[in-house]
Formats: sequence, structure tokens, C-alpha cells
Amino acid sequence: MALNLNLLSWIVFLPVIGLIVIALIPRPGQKTVKWIALAAAMASFILSIAVFIMFDRSESAIGQMQFVEKVSWIPAINSFYHLGVDGLSLPLVILMTFLGVVSVLVSWKIQLNPKQYFIWILLLETSILGVFCSLDLILFFLFWELELIPMFFLISIWGSGRKEYAAYKYLIYTLVGSAFMLAGILCVYFITHTFDMTALAGIQIASSFIPLTALFFLLIVGFAIKLPVFPLHTWLPDAHTNAPTAASVILAGALLKMGGYGMIRLCVSMLPQVAVQYAPFMLTLAVIGVIYGAAVTIRQTDLKRLIAYSSVSHMGYVLLGIFALDQVSLVGASFQMFSHGVITGLLFAMVGLVYDKTHTRDLNNLSGLARQMPVIVVVFSIAGLASLGLPGTVGFAAEFITFAGSFASTAVAGMPVFTLIAVLGIVVTSGYILWMLQRVFYGYPLDKYNGVGDADAVEMVSTFSFVAVIMAVGIYPAVLTNVISMGIAPIAKLIGM
Repeated sequence: MALNLNLLSWIVFLPVIGLIVIALIPRPGQKTVKWIALAAAMASFILSIAVFIMFDRSESAIGQMQFVEKVSWIPAINSFYHLGVDGLSLPLVILMTFLGVVSVLVSWKIQLNPKQYFIWILLLETSILGVFCSLDLILFFLFWELELIPMFFLISIWGSGRKEYAAYKYLIYTLVGSAFMLAGILCVYFITHTFDMTALAGIQIASSFIPLTALFFLLIVGFAIKLPVFPLHTWLPDAHTNAPTAASVILAGALLKMGGYGMIRLCVSMLPQVAVQYAPFMLTLAVIGVIYGAAVTIRQTDLKRLIAYSSVSHMGYVLLGIFALDQVSLVGASFQMFSHGVITGLLFAMVGLVYDKTHTRDLNNLSGLARQMPVIVVVFSIAGLASLGLPGTVGFAAEFITFAGSFASTAVAGMPVFTLIAVLGIVVTSGYILWMLQRVFYGYPLDKYNGVGDADAVEMVSTFSFVAVIMAVGIYPAVLTNVISMGIAPIAKLIGM
């Protein structure tokens, strides 16, 4: 128990320890700041791998929270400092700690106030880890809100273009969603008199003063903005386009997943019958998001904006899998969140590298870079092919499980139709990914790029790490799906699947 108590708290707060060390050192050199940030992020990642290895995969552990720690926090309202992980949250914890390490590496050349920059990066990592580990609604909401601060400053100070506009737009959207979510959390407490998320998943919530449908939508608005769900997605392209590379990597890789995670953990688990009732509405939004996101992606000429809109489309797959409400589709949706995290994280890292070398992201000004960037073109191509679902990559496994589970679902009428429409998104994705790679790397070589270089040693470490995860989990997806299934099984049981 003592070991368990230490592990999750250390994973969540090691980045905070790192940022405190950075803050307390008077006038630290750039190298010192970077190495402290890397050490803190790496330590958190290593501990998350240790938790994954020690995670009990026996049948008796299905649906059980593990590495639990629970300490009274606010006795007056029966709130606890309550952490724990199950098969649903553990892969997302590993994803975030991995992205934490990579985000430090891709920021290795940051020049503008690196001390403050890495403080915000580490605080952002802790806030997202806290969301995935929290088992108390107040603690969950606290970490959810904490994430706003570092992301706002990272975009507004170290971003580019319309960075202030993008930062405030992100702030306003998220705050509006949080207001709805807080109202929903308070209503849950007024009805049940508990903030314990594990207890709430196992009780029949009934209320005479607020309809459960209203409660469901109060909670889901905040998650839908974060995922993002059409038509609440408009903050995402601006935030991605104007954010620094590391913030884009974390934003696409882990932050969006807070929305999907919240939908499964709270909306589906606590209000399964309402989820079933309104599944057709959510599925309609999912397929619109898939097709709309893919269609708009084709029209983009900014590399970052192109990847951002592709995220809107791919998050539609997640929403499809969640509200197909089948055990396999829910596993697929959870796996898709991990898959999209590593693939799109790598895509944004590669866009950052291309921009660093050429100082442009405009597709109309890029052509024939394969000759100057042999390593970058190979890694970029792997990320692109994984995004369109090439067999052998994690993208293929995640999409196949999501679509197979959704098509076979009997929880919602008309699931084959919703699924087949969503599958069309893969066709469009193939088109814009291959078109992008051809435009950037395989067109006519431009003389102005003759002197640009390829990835250096640090950049190779960060990008090859992504490739290793994409290929390893793609070749053997059971390493994650077996764990995810343990967390999904009790939720599917609540739905009656």
C-alpha cells in the first residue's frame, strides 16, 4: 500500500518538483533548465512504465482501481485526495508521461525565456496527469481547470501569428465548457452526496429536481468542447496553428483525450441509460465531425492547420466508438485516443521540424524537400501512413477495432449506417495525407532550400521514439487492448452489453 501510495503521486507531481527546482535556481543557464525539465519528465515516464508493468491483469482485477490512494481532503463536503488507475486511464497516463519527455526534447532549441517556458510545460503535464488519475470529482475538476493556465501562456507568449487571439479563444471556449461541467458536478453531489467517481459508477442515480437528461448534457458540453465535437471545434485549428510545437504536441496528443476520457468515465458510466437514449444524436455529431473535418482538411494550405483539422475528423472516430456503446467499440475508442496521441503528436513534431528548417508552413512554398531531409521525410511519411491507417501501425489497429465494434453494436439502431458513413473518412484521409507528402517532399526541388539541413541527434531521438511506439503497439496491439478491456468491461456491463 505504501508503494502504491507513492507511485501515482510521484507520477503526477514529479513535473511540479522539477518546475519548483527550476524556479528556485537563481539565473540558471539554458542547459541547466532543459536538463532539469528532462529529468523530471523522464522520471515520471519511468514510474508510469513501472505502474504498467506491475498492473494486475488477473481476472479478479477487472474493473478494479489499482494503485489507489485516498486521503481526506475537504471533510465538510466529503471530498478526498483520491487517485487510482484502471485499464481506461492507465494507457492515457503513459501517453502523457511519454509526451512530456518528447515535448521537452522538441523544445531543446527554445531561446525565449526557457526558464518560464519549461515551468509551464511541466505544470501542463501535471495538470493532465491529474485529470487521468483523479477519482474525486472536485480533484478532477481542479486539475481540469489547472490545465488552462499553462496552455494559455504557452500559446500567448511562445506562439506565432495570431497567438493572443488563439489563446483567448481557447480560454473562453474552455471556461464556458467548465462552467457547464461544474454545474453538472454540483448537481451530481446534490443528488448523491458524494464526489467519489468509483462509487458514482455503481449506483442508480435518480433525481426529482433535475432531469437526468439535463445532468447528462451539463457534463458532456465541457467534454465535447475539449474532444472537440462539431460544431464546438472552432478553437482547435487556431490554437494548434499558433501554438509552439511542444504545446501542439501535448494539445493533440493528450489534452484532447481529456474530453473522450470524461465522456466514458462520467457520462456513460454514471448515466448509462441517458447515454443510450441520446446515442443517435451523439453519433450524428460524430459522423458529421468525421466527414466535415476531413473535407475541410483538404482545403488547408498551412501544414499545422491541415493536421489540426485532421484531428477534428479523427476525434469523430472516438465519439463514434464511445456512443456505439458496445464493449468492443468502447475499447476501440479508448485505443484510438492513444493511437491519435502518438501519431498526431509525431505529425506536429515533424511540422515543427520542417518549419524550423524552412521557416514556412505554407504548402504553396514547399516542394522537393526529400533531397535535403532524408530522415525527416521517412519519419514524416511513417506518421502520415499511420494516420491513414496503414496495417502494422497503431493507427490501423485502433481504427479497425473501433469500426468493427461500432458496426456490430446492437445498443443503438442504425449503427451500420453510422459506421459506413464514418469509414468514408478514411478514404478522404488517404487523399489529403498522400497529397501533403507529395507536395512537401516529392515535388520539384526548389533552389532556396538547398542549404537546409536534416534532423539533428536530439530531434532524431524524439521522433524515433514516436516511431518505435507507433510500430511496436501496431504490431502487438494486445499490449494495450488487454489492459483497456479490463477498464471497459464494467462500463459495458452497466449499459447491458
